[in-house]
Formats: sequence, C-alpha cells, structure tokens
Amino acid sequence: MFDPKLKEALAHVQKPGRYTGGEPGCVVKDKSKVDLRFAFCFPDTYEVGMSFLGMKILYELLNERPNWWCERAFMPWLDMKEQMERLEMPLYALESKDKLTDFDVVGFTLQYELSYTTILAMLDMAGIPLRAADRDDSWPLIVAGGPCVCNAEPLADFFDMMMLGEGEIQLPLVCEEIERAKKEGTPKKELLRRIAAIDGCYVPAFYDVEYEEDGRVRAITPNDPSAPAVITKAIIQDMNTQKLPTNFVVPMIGAVHDRAQIEVLRGCVRGCRFCQAGFLYRPMRQRDASLLDKAAQDLCANTGYEEISLTSLSTSDHSQLEELLDDMNEWAPREHVSLSLPSLRIDNFSESLIAKTNKVRKSGLTFAPEAGTQRLRDVINKNVTWDEIERSCTMAFKAGYTSVKLYFMMGLPTETMEDIEGIANTAQKVVDLFYSNPDKPKGKSVQVTISVACFVPKPHTPFQFVPQDTEESLKAKQQHLLHSVHSKKIHVNYHDSSTSFLEAVFAKGDRRLSRVLEAAYRKGCYLDSWEECFHYDTWLETFKEQGLSTEFYANRTIGLDEITPWSHLDYGVSHEFLVREYKKAQMAKTTEPCNRKCSACGANKLLGGACFDYDQNLVH
Repeated sequence: MFDPKLKEALAHVQKPGRYTGGEPGCVVKDKSKVDLRFAFCFPDTYEVGMSFLGMKILYELLNERPNWWCERAFMPWLDMKEQMERLEMPLYALESKDKLTDFDVVGFTLQYELSYTTILAMLDMAGIPLRAADRDDSWPLIVAGGPCVCNAEPLADFFDMMMLGEGEIQLPLVCEEIERAKKEGTPKKELLRRIAAIDGCYVPAFYDVEYEEDGRVRAITPNDPSAPAVITKAIIQDMNTQKLPTNFVVPMIGAVHDRAQIEVLRGCVRGCRFCQAGFLYRPMRQRDASLLDKAAQDLCANTGYEEISLTSLSTSDHSQLEELLDDMNEWAPREHVSLSLPSLRIDNFSESLIAKTNKVRKSGLTFAPEAGTQRLRDVINKNVTWDEIERSCTMAFKAGYTSVKLYFMMGLPTETMEDIEGIANTAQKVVDLFYSNPDKPKGKSVQVTISVACFVPKPHTPFQFVPQDTEESLKAKQQHLLHSVHSKKIHVNYHDSSTSFLEAVFAKGDRRLSRVLEAAYRKGCYLDSWEECFHYDTWLETFKEQGLSTEFYANRTIGLDEITPWSHLDYGVSHEFLVREYKKAQMAKTTEPCNRKCSACGANKLLGGACFDYDQNLVH
C-alpha cells in the first residue's frame, strides 16, 4: 500500500508514473533477508536515468546476490519536489518506498558536470548532510562512479568514496567490504581504509591539496598510510567474462532512449583528441558475437522491446559485426525487432551494413564529421575525408534514405571562421549529392540536419591543456554558421554556449569549487541541464561571491608540466602520450587507430600485454 502522503503528492503532479515504481522487471526483496541495501541514484529525472545502460548493468549484477538489494532513486521534477517538501516527505527509493537514510550505501553516477548540484539536492531531500565531514558512522556511505570521477574534485568534499573505472568488478568488492564492516561493527574510517585498497577506489578525505599563490595546484598528497599516491582505474581485461544484462526494468512512461540495449564493445581505437570517453575507456575490448546474439535475443524476449540498439563508442569497429548482424537477422525480423547501430563510422560504413539494419524499420542516418574542413579534422584526429563522407551518403541515398544528421563541434583548437563556413559547405554538398544521385528515392526531398555542440576541453585528453573558446567567440561563430547556410533543406541546431562554459569550469575544476556548488544549490540551482532550471546569472554571481574566477578554470592554458586537480587519478593513458598528441594536433598531424598501429599510449599495461594481435587482420 502506498503511503497516504505519497498518494496525495501523486494526485498533484504531472507524470506520476515517474514516482510509483512497480515496473516490469523491477526487483523487490524481503528486507528481513537482506544484509546490504544499495540505493542507485541517478541525478536527473526518471526518463533520463532510465535510459542509462550502466544503471541497468549494475542493478542486475547487485540484485543477483540474494542477500543484497539494489534499488533506484531519481531526482523528482519541480512539481513533485514541491509536493514532497510541502508534505515533509524525504526522498525515497522506488522499489520499497523507503527513505534513503535506511540504506547502507547511497551511490550516484556522475555522467555530466551539470548534474552536480542535483546530487546536492537529492542528498538534501533525503535529509543527509551534504559534506562527508559532517556525516558520522550513523549515515549511509555516500559513493560515486561514472566518467566524471576522472576529475570529480569539485565534488570531493561531498563523497566518502569514488570509483575510477569499471564498476562490474569494483562495486561488488566494495559492497562485500561494507557488508563485512556492518556485521563486525567496523568504524567508517577503517572501512574506508579497506576500500582504498581495492583497485580504482578513491577516498578524497585521505588526500590533501596545496595551491600556488596564482591558484594552480602545487601538490596532492596522501594523508593516510592506506592511500596510494596515485589511484589507477579498475578494468575488465576480458569483456566475455562479464554477463550481459537480460532483464531490464521496463519504464512505465517513455524514457529518452526507450529500447533494449546491448553493449558490444568497450573503449575505442580511434583516438579522437577531443573525446574523453575514448581515452577513459582504453583499451578497446569487444565481446564475442555469439554471446551478444544470445543476450540480445533473451533481452528482447524478457522485456518485449521491438528495437535493440548495439551500443558502444564505435560499434562498426567490432571485428565480428557482420557476423553478429547475420545471426540477429535470423530471429529479429520474425520477432518484429529492428536493429539500431547508433555509432556508425563514416569510413567503414557499407552497403552490407545498410541492408542488415534495414529489414524491419528505416530511420534517418547519423554521421559525425565533427569539423567542416580537412585541416581541422586532422587537428582533432578524426581521420575522416570528404571522399568517405560522399561515399557513405551516396550509399545511404541509394538505399532510400532521405534524412541525414551531421554532428559537428564548434570552438575546437586552431579553429577559424573558414572552418565554420566549412560546416555549412559540407551540409550543402550532402544536399547536392542527393539531387545529383540518379538512384535517389523518387518524389522525395532531402533533409540534412546540422547539430553543433560547443567544444569543451576535458581532463585525460590531449586537449586538456587548451582553453575553452570564449562565450563571445562561440556566439559569433554560431551566427556566422547561420549566415553561411543558404538552403531550406539544411536545418541547424546548436548548443547554448553558457551551459558549455559552466561544463568546462567544473570539468577542469578543483576542490575549491565545492563551496560554489553548495552556495549555488542553496540559491536554487539544480537540474541545471534543463533550460527552464538553468540560472546562469546566479552561477556567475555565486562565483564572484566565493572569490573564484570562472575564466581561471575554463579559459586558461594549462602548462604541459603543470600539476592538475586530476594528476593523482590514472586511467592508463600516460601524460607523455597526451603531450605528444597535443603537439601533433598543433601541427595538424594524425595518429592511426590503435588496431592498425600501436601509439604507445600506455593503456596496454592495464592488460599486462598488447591490446591487439597485430598478426591478425583487425582493420576494417
């Protein structure tokens, strides 16, 4: 039975299905038979969080243990938050409706920087003190994982522990230590010392940070004997050893990506210099086609989904992709399941791939040239030529496609207005290709959509050293792009430069930003990735009040030998490699993909040997 307060709250909100739980596939256990309770918190709305594959993987993994119970919690939307505050309802987990303070562990995933204040809002709604230093042993352990842990220093004061790397092998070990400590009555500090011994586990309180007079980091030093000087990420050496999830929780209301998902590989061989994920998840490791096919079939049968997405950073680089698609096409059309490949590469797109993903339903195609001129594509190491773009689009139009989306970035290092014009010129060439193609669909017109993001320099990439383009410059380039487009067949979307600017500040920030985050949250900043909730002026005002400069973090060149806030966090890629790639970018020189030639980035040390067998033909 629902709590009467919850029933009353649900009567006053839009989309009450966000807050009810009870979806097909959710796990409910007997609390009296559970030794450890884990609240998996996604710091955004239900629809966004339920699209996240990482939650699905870890939810199933933890709940396989009969004496552990993993539940889900999301940030309520504004109307529900208002009702919960009016009725004095604490934030709860969907499965049991228990408040978060009833859990042993409250874990957040850090997927993007603009979610940071939402984490504080969720802790506050749960009645949990924001800062780790203010929580004694009676409170749940507050932990974090996800890509933003690669520099989560702005959040360091709020978390007891953070996990670098891959949670499938790491999180169960952490939970085992917490279960053991709970049974033995071990104090929290001793528990954190045990956890610090697990690969990739970072306890921020065990480190002191010193600063130079000009604000740069002078040193990051362990203050506890259990803390290593450098924390190295946890890694799954063989992806085939990890079971794929086959029982998703199917949302009651539409998620942003409401489909079945199978992760075919992890990492990427491409080495695009702007792409943080491509460096954080090195080296590339793929799953065998036979395992993927079986898991995909089971997942669709268990959930009823009619679309399955083969996800990764670069799905078409899977060496058995054609074999996998052949296997899946034995059952997918019969079950009315369509196959989606969301991360196709322009340079290995083929007629065969079109045919094998086009049997049930045809949608638009998406390609990511990223830059409008060959010079700039070489700077960012995109390794894509116009000839490859032309070939891929021609094949798509010949196969009956009439809609193409092209992803670009703006504000890239060394970019000029000529490069901006190149974005419009590339889109126009694609339109012209459609109308000059004798095999184009008869009686139909083409629609080319340009989607342009503002480039954000990220830690652990070769571009971590460069300043972000200024807001004034980005806005001028956006206007120049609009004026450079002369066809009604081309539609332009671009991102708000102010949100990208704040993203850059927190991406490269240090621990001093914790006071900015807390002060901004107290002024009403949360759900910042939503336009109606983003209060840019409040953020700028808060930075000024706290005596910190946004330009210092976002618009400053970082020295090649400078100690950064993330220098003590090791993701396997050496600093020397990042410097080499940065210097090659300045000369517009490219680096070959990892499966063609090793570039000695250092990630192979995580595997204890070579990432690839170069005696085999691994090139597509």
